[in-house]
Amino acid sequence: HWHGFFEKGSNWSDGPAFLTQCPIVPGDSFLYSFAAPDQCGTFWYHS
Repeated sequence: HWHGFFEKGSNWSDGPAFLTQCPIVPGDSFLYSFAAPDQCGTFWYHS
């Protein structure tokens, strides 16, 4: 879960399994890809 910036156009990747995206199965991975143009500040992620 991300904090500190607006996810315009990519908010589908920041939500609970089965609601906004498929779950990530054990042993698999997920690559977050997003743009944060014209945003400054402190940004952080937690699971």
